Amino acid sequence: MKFQHSNISAAKKNVQLENIMGRKTILLLIVGVLGAYYVYTPLPDNIEEPWKLMWVTTCLKTMTHLCHFAELLGISHFMDIARFFMSIQEVPPTSDENVTVMETTFNNVPVRIYLPKRKSETLRRGLFYIHGGGWHMGSAAFFDIDFLSRRTAVILDAVVISTNYRLAPEHHFPSQFEDVYNALKWFLNQDVLDKYSVDPERIGISGESAGGNLAAAVTQQLIDDPDVKIKLKTQSLIYPALQCLDLDLPSYRENSNLGLTKSFVARLWSGYFTTDRSLEKAMFFNQHVPVESSHLFKFVNWSSFLPEKFRKGHFYKSPTYGNSKLAKKYPGFLDVRAAPLLADDNRLRNLPLTYVITCQYDILRDDGIMYVTRLQNAGVRVTHNHIEDGFHGALVYRGFKIGYRIEKQYMSWLSENL
Repeated sequence: MKFQHSNISAAKKNVQLENIMGRKTILLLIVGVLGAYYVYTPLPDNIEEPWKLMWVTTCLKTMTHLCHFAELLGISHFMDIARFFMSIQEVPPTSDENVTVMETTFNNVPVRIYLPKRKSETLRRGLFYIHGGGWHMGSAAFFDIDFLSRRTAVILDAVVISTNYRLAPEHHFPSQFEDVYNALKWFLNQDVLDKYSVDPERIGISGESAGGNLAAAVTQQLIDDPDVKIKLKTQSLIYPALQCLDLDLPSYRENSNLGLTKSFVARLWSGYFTTDRSLEKAMFFNQHVPVESSHLFKFVNWSSFLPEKFRKGHFYKSPTYGNSKLAKKYPGFLDVRAAPLLADDNRLRNLPLTYVITCQYDILRDDGIMYVTRLQNAGVRVTHNHIEDGFHGALVYRGFKIGYRIEKQYMSWLSENL
């Protein structure tokens, strides 16, 4: 009887063990499936290094979710948490054997200056660079920006001014625009150019993403400024954000799951003007432009300004007009200084030689392409470099082969034209 009882007990224990192991297996399977779902991002077939991009996308996704969660708990504002994570990228202004790096202020705006050490018998080119970050994040001190500025100074034998500017949500439009414009005007003083041995006839401006927005905006503003005698020779816009009237462009429809999402872009755009989340919601549903501003859509009508290959398979939807109260409270999103695509042809035709980089798999792709078309229609000399396997941030993400390729093309154009 004892033997039989022990067999029954052993059998029960085995069944319990199997049940526990079975539950653990199911749990591990569920965790594995959810983990794979979270990490996996479907990518186009022509992406050169898919797993590397998938890893970057997962890191960005994780940071975004943590920021949302912290904000939901009332710990801190989303952007404060995001900046905390991103601050680990900051590097000090360290000189090396090729470049002297220093920090100063131009008209009370912090800038980082890169001066080539090699001897030069002539005045050098000057490049004024504006970092991205959606008007909320970013810094001239970020490693990727610092690295690009050093490379630019060495490869082009150029003096590079990498500017900072006030950020949202503490500061809203037009603070960012004003900081960049004031720093640029300071740089364009003859006394300042003499101090850094910069040729006044070989000065360009360049910006990436939100920095491209600011570069386009201040370049337009400079045209009509009687106080500025020295003008820019070139502008380089790297996958720029140029309008927020229509967030239903083909590039938004095609690319909202890779890198920048439509919801995040709507938050960045609305946050540029206010912390009022009602504007963000209206922008997301493309219902923020009042009927009295309907005339502005002629400047951003993608059915007119996008080449056929980018319009294919898409149909233009007439805008759904929003409540005029939002536009009256936050008129910035209708201001040409915030949305350079709203400039009329009379202003555009006086712009300098222009270089625009767009990426096929970028939600902001069509902003840059429409600007290229409008500049060409206005008679501006434009070089459009469309990266068929490119994605937002491709130039400054270190370690990607595509980034080095884009950098080489960008430097080559500046070398020939600046």
